[in-house]
Amino acid sequence: MSDDSFIREVDEQLREDNAKVLWDKYGKILIAVAVAIVVATGAYRGWLSYKETQAATSGDAYIAAIALSSNGKYDESIAALKLLGKEGSGQYPALARMRIAGELAGKGDKEAALKEFDAIASDASFDEDFKLVAKLRAGILAVDSQDYASISARLKPLAGAGLPFRHAAREALGISAMKENKLQEAYDWFTQIVSDLQATQGVRNRATIMLDVLAGKGISSAE
Repeated sequence: MSDDSFIREVDEQLREDNAKVLWDKYGKILIAVAVAIVVATGAYRGWLSYKETQAATSGDAYIAAIALSSNGKYDESIAALKLLGKEGSGQYPALARMRIAGELAGKGDKEAALKEFDAIASDASFDEDFKLVAKLRAGILAVDSQDYASISARLKPLAGAGLPFRHAAREALGISAMKENKLQEAYDWFTQIVSDLQATQGVRNRATIMLDVLAGKGISSAE
Protein backbone atom coordinates (compact mmCIF):
# COMPACT_ATOMS: atom_id res chain seq x y z
CA MET A 1 0.00 0.00 0.00
CA SER A 2 1.35 3.41 -0.95
CA ASP A 3 1.69 6.19 1.56
CA ASP A 4 -1.02 8.18 -0.29
CA SER A 5 -3.51 5.31 -0.08
CA PHE A 6 -2.79 4.81 3.58
CA ILE A 7 -3.28 8.53 4.32
CA ARG A 8 -6.61 8.55 2.41
CA GLU A 9 -7.90 5.55 4.35
CA VAL A 10 -6.89 7.14 7.64
CA ASP A 11 -8.65 10.39 6.63
CA GLU A 12 -11.82 8.50 5.67
CA GLN A 13 -11.82 6.60 8.93
CA LEU A 14 -11.32 9.79 10.88
CA ARG A 15 -14.20 11.43 9.04
CA GLU A 16 -16.47 8.47 9.74
CA ASP A 17 -15.47 8.48 13.40
CA ASN A 18 -16.02 12.24 13.65
CA ALA A 19 -19.41 11.96 11.94
CA LYS A 20 -20.48 9.24 14.36
CA VAL A 21 -19.36 11.31 17.34
CA LEU A 22 -21.22 14.36 16.03
CA TRP A 23 -24.36 12.34 15.35
CA ASP A 24 -24.27 10.75 18.78
CA LYS A 25 -23.86 14.18 20.31
CA TYR A 26 -26.16 16.33 18.16
CA GLY A 27 -28.39 13.89 16.27
CA LYS A 28 -31.48 14.43 18.44
CA ILE A 29 -31.07 18.18 18.18
CA LEU A 30 -30.80 18.02 14.38
CA ILE A 31 -33.93 15.87 14.19
CA ALA A 32 -35.81 18.29 16.44
CA VAL A 33 -34.73 21.25 14.31
CA ALA A 34 -35.80 19.47 11.12
CA VAL A 35 -39.19 18.62 12.60
CA ALA A 36 -39.63 22.21 13.82
CA ILE A 37 -38.88 23.52 10.32
CA VAL A 38 -41.43 21.18 8.76
CA VAL A 39 -44.08 22.10 11.35
CA ALA A 40 -43.39 25.85 10.99
CA THR A 41 -43.59 25.63 7.19
CA GLY A 42 -46.87 23.77 7.39
CA ALA A 43 -48.28 26.25 9.90
CA TYR A 44 -47.23 29.22 7.77
CA ARG A 45 -48.84 27.76 4.66
CA GLY A 46 -51.96 27.00 6.67
CA TRP A 47 -52.04 30.58 7.94
CA LEU A 48 -51.67 31.94 4.39
CA SER A 49 -54.53 29.73 3.24
CA TYR A 50 -56.65 30.91 6.16
CA LYS A 51 -55.94 34.58 5.39
CA GLU A 52 -56.75 34.06 1.71
CA THR A 53 -60.05 32.42 2.65
CA GLN A 54 -60.86 35.27 5.02
CA ALA A 55 -60.03 37.87 2.36
CA ALA A 56 -62.22 36.08 -0.19
CA THR A 57 -65.10 35.94 2.29
CA SER A 58 -64.71 39.63 3.13
CA GLY A 59 -64.58 40.48 -0.57
CA ASP A 60 -67.82 38.60 -1.22
CA ALA A 61 -69.47 40.38 1.73
CA TYR A 62 -68.33 43.77 0.42
CA ILE A 63 -69.69 43.11 -3.07
CA ALA A 64 -73.00 41.90 -1.58
CA ALA A 65 -73.29 45.08 0.50
CA ILE A 66 -72.69 47.26 -2.57
CA ALA A 67 -75.35 45.28 -4.45
CA LEU A 68 -77.84 46.11 -1.70
CA SER A 69 -77.06 49.79 -2.14
CA SER A 70 -77.46 49.55 -5.91
CA ASN A 71 -80.93 48.13 -5.34
CA GLY A 72 -81.87 51.06 -3.12
CA LYS A 73 -81.57 49.12 0.14
CA TYR A 74 -79.35 51.71 1.79
CA ASP A 75 -80.06 50.83 5.41
CA GLU A 76 -79.45 47.13 4.77
CA SER A 77 -76.25 47.99 2.92
CA ILE A 78 -75.01 50.12 5.81
CA ALA A 79 -75.83 47.35 8.31
CA ALA A 80 -73.88 44.81 6.22
CA LEU A 81 -70.96 47.19 5.88
CA LYS A 82 -70.90 47.86 9.63
CA LEU A 83 -70.67 44.11 10.25
CA LEU A 84 -67.85 43.85 7.71
CA GLY A 85 -66.09 46.74 9.43
CA LYS A 86 -66.07 44.75 12.66
CA GLU A 87 -65.43 41.23 11.37
CA GLY A 88 -63.73 41.67 7.99
CA SER A 89 -60.09 41.03 7.21
CA GLY A 90 -57.37 42.84 5.29
CA GLN A 91 -58.33 46.27 3.98
CA TYR A 92 -62.04 45.47 3.79
CA PRO A 93 -62.93 46.96 7.21
CA ALA A 94 -61.43 50.26 6.04
CA LEU A 95 -63.22 50.01 2.69
CA ALA A 96 -66.45 49.22 4.52
CA ARG A 97 -66.20 52.31 6.73
CA MET A 98 -65.38 54.48 3.75
CA ARG A 99 -68.36 53.08 1.89
CA ILE A 100 -70.62 53.65 4.92
CA ALA A 101 -69.71 57.33 4.89
CA GLY A 102 -70.47 57.46 1.16
CA GLU A 103 -73.82 55.73 1.69
CA LEU A 104 -74.74 58.22 4.40
CA ALA A 105 -73.93 61.10 2.06
CA GLY A 106 -75.86 59.42 -0.74
CA LYS A 107 -79.01 59.14 1.36
CA GLY A 108 -78.75 62.81 2.33
CA ASP A 109 -77.35 62.51 5.85
CA LYS A 110 -74.35 64.72 5.13
CA GLU A 111 -73.69 65.57 8.77
CA ALA A 112 -73.33 61.88 9.70
CA ALA A 113 -71.23 61.26 6.58
CA LEU A 114 -68.90 64.13 7.43
CA LYS A 115 -68.52 62.82 10.97
CA GLU A 116 -67.64 59.36 9.63
CA PHE A 117 -65.09 60.68 7.13
CA ASP A 118 -63.47 62.76 9.87
CA ALA A 119 -63.31 59.68 12.12
CA ILE A 120 -61.58 57.68 9.37
CA ALA A 121 -59.14 60.51 8.69
CA SER A 122 -58.03 60.53 12.33
CA ASP A 123 -57.94 56.75 12.81
CA ALA A 124 -54.33 55.68 13.31
CA SER A 125 -55.16 52.09 12.41
CA PHE A 126 -55.91 53.02 8.79
CA ASP A 127 -53.35 53.23 6.00
CA GLU A 128 -52.29 56.75 5.11
CA ASP A 129 -53.90 56.50 1.66
CA PHE A 130 -57.30 55.77 3.19
CA LYS A 131 -56.88 58.67 5.59
CA LEU A 132 -56.00 61.07 2.77
CA VAL A 133 -59.05 60.03 0.76
CA ALA A 134 -61.23 60.48 3.85
CA LYS A 135 -59.79 63.96 4.43
CA LEU A 136 -60.52 64.91 0.84
CA ARG A 137 -64.07 63.52 0.93
CA ALA A 138 -64.73 65.30 4.21
CA GLY A 139 -63.42 68.59 2.87
CA ILE A 140 -65.51 68.41 -0.28
CA LEU A 141 -68.60 67.46 1.71
CA ALA A 142 -68.02 70.30 4.16
CA VAL A 143 -68.12 72.92 1.40
CA ASP A 144 -71.93 72.94 1.68
CA SER A 145 -72.00 73.58 5.42
CA GLN A 146 -68.75 75.20 6.57
CA ASP A 147 -67.07 78.54 5.92
CA TYR A 148 -64.02 79.14 3.76
CA ALA A 149 -61.67 79.30 6.76
CA SER A 150 -62.76 75.82 7.82
CA ILE A 151 -62.47 74.45 4.29
CA SER A 152 -59.01 75.99 3.99
CA ALA A 153 -57.92 74.28 7.19
CA ARG A 154 -59.17 70.98 5.81
CA LEU A 155 -57.99 71.12 2.22
CA LYS A 156 -54.98 73.41 1.91
CA PRO A 157 -52.69 70.62 3.23
CA LEU A 158 -53.90 68.51 0.28
CA ALA A 159 -53.61 71.23 -2.35
CA GLY A 160 -49.84 71.66 -2.53
CA ALA A 161 -47.81 71.12 -5.69
CA GLY A 162 -47.20 67.48 -6.49
CA LEU A 163 -49.73 66.09 -4.01
CA PRO A 164 -51.99 63.37 -5.44
CA PHE A 165 -55.37 64.97 -4.64
CA ARG A 166 -54.40 68.59 -5.26
CA HIS A 167 -56.75 69.13 -8.21
CA ALA A 168 -59.90 68.08 -6.34
CA ALA A 169 -58.77 69.99 -3.23
CA ARG A 170 -58.11 73.18 -5.26
CA GLU A 171 -61.48 72.92 -6.98
CA ALA A 172 -63.31 72.61 -3.65
CA LEU A 173 -61.30 75.51 -2.23
CA GLY A 174 -62.16 77.65 -5.24
CA ILE A 175 -65.88 76.90 -4.91
CA SER A 176 -65.80 77.60 -1.18
CA ALA A 177 -64.04 80.92 -1.79
CA MET A 178 -66.67 81.93 -4.36
CA LYS A 179 -69.46 81.14 -1.90
CA GLU A 180 -68.05 83.80 0.44
CA ASN A 181 -67.36 86.22 -2.40
CA LYS A 182 -63.60 85.81 -1.96
CA LEU A 183 -63.27 86.09 -5.71
CA GLN A 184 -59.55 86.72 -5.94
CA GLU A 185 -58.78 83.64 -3.88
CA ALA A 186 -61.17 81.63 -6.01
CA TYR A 187 -59.41 82.92 -9.12
CA ASP A 188 -56.04 81.84 -7.71
CA TRP A 189 -57.26 78.31 -6.99
CA PHE A 190 -58.86 77.78 -10.40
CA THR A 191 -55.81 79.26 -12.12
CA GLN A 192 -53.59 76.73 -10.34
CA ILE A 193 -55.74 73.95 -11.77
CA VAL A 194 -55.65 75.25 -15.33
CA SER A 195 -51.89 75.86 -15.13
CA ASP A 196 -51.20 72.33 -13.89
CA LEU A 197 -50.48 70.15 -16.93
CA GLN A 198 -51.17 67.03 -14.88
CA ALA A 199 -54.76 68.05 -14.10
CA THR A 200 -57.35 65.87 -15.83
CA GLN A 201 -59.29 67.34 -18.72
CA GLY A 202 -62.53 67.27 -16.77
CA VAL A 203 -61.28 69.31 -13.83
CA ARG A 204 -59.43 71.70 -16.17
CA ASN A 205 -62.63 72.30 -18.14
CA ARG A 206 -64.60 73.02 -14.96
CA ALA A 207 -61.89 75.37 -13.71
CA THR A 208 -61.86 77.18 -17.05
CA ILE A 209 -65.62 77.71 -16.82
CA MET A 210 -65.25 79.12 -13.31
CA LEU A 211 -62.50 81.47 -14.50
CA ASP A 212 -64.84 82.70 -17.25
CA VAL A 213 -67.50 83.34 -14.60
CA LEU A 214 -64.97 85.27 -12.53
CA ALA A 215 -63.88 87.24 -15.58
CA GLY A 216 -67.50 88.31 -15.96
CA LYS A 217 -67.23 89.68 -12.42
CA GLY A 218 -64.13 91.66 -13.30
CA ILE A 219 -61.58 89.17 -11.86
CA SER A 220 -59.15 88.23 -14.59
CA SER A 221 -55.67 88.52 -13.07
CA ALA A 222 -53.89 88.46 -9.75
CA GLU A 223 -54.27 91.71 -7.84
